[in-house]
Amino acid sequence: VQRPDAPYDLTDEQAEEWWAVVNRMPADWFPRETHGMLAQYCRHVVAARRVAQIVAQIEKAEDLDVEAYDRALKMQEREGRAISSLATRMRISQQAPVRAEQARKPTQIKKPWEA
Repeated sequence: VQRPDAPYDLTDEQAEEWWAVVNRMPADWFPRETHGMLAQYCRHVVAARRVAQIVAQIEKAEDLDVEAYDRALKMQEREGRAISSLATRMRISQQAPVRAEQARKPTQIKKPWEA
């Protein structure tokens, strides 16, 4: 199984993120139908870096522009939500590797007072 190539419409930085993710997972982890989601994930990761730079610039300024800071923090939060959502859907987040069939079922969990 060959790892999927980064789409040509990604920037170099986004393509680097693509390869970082694709090379970290098993070769067959990303079937064709997930490529659009992975590409969007890479775009959001790069956008989040840009927003983090904006936040840092605002924080370093002598006079804090509260409105600009608030807008930047909202952008940061929005990018974080998008990244989290896409990572979870593609099962590349830390919680995702536990498959439903491997998770303990409620009947397998003992209540503290039954231990």
